Amino acid sequence: MQNFIRFSDRLALICAVAAAVLVALAVIIVTWMIAWRGAGNSAFWEIEASVFLSIGAIFLASPYTLRTKGHVSVDLLEAILPDRATRPLRIFALLMVAAVSAYLVWEGGKLALTALHEGERTPSLWAPLKWPIYATMPIGMALTFLQAIAEIARIRLSPPVAR
Repeated sequence: MQNFIRFSDRLALICAVAAAVLVALAVIIVTWMIAWRGAGNSAFWEIEASVFLSIGAIFLASPYTLRTKGHVSVDLLEAILPDRATRPLRIFALLMVAAVSAYLVWEGGKLALTALHEGERTPSLWAPLKWPIYATMPIGMALTFLQAIAEIARIRLSPPVAR
């Protein structure tokens, strides 16, 4: 089980680096767009490209966010409950994360496959294919599902903390 946890943690870190690269590319594109348009030129692809990169970054960063507890959570119950009650509460919350992630893998996968088979494109002048951006949802959520399972395993393997 420790190997699975280490593998999941490494995968989450790789996803975080990939997400950071996507955000950096989006920033570069937006910066270029401002300079380009400031010089009196026009372009038609940069806004859509930066939005696509940002959406991809959000889904790819999800497993790392879960791993580092960067998500929004309410710690009030954990602060007042004894450890024997907080562990089941954390596991329950992670099971909910896993369930929602699994649902989004399923729905996002259907969306991406439909867009792929139908050759869907955006209605813009650039008209990129939609399936690559749709595919970031099932990929990111599948990795988040794996990270949730790893976090449950981490809790189960860790000794109870006395307060």
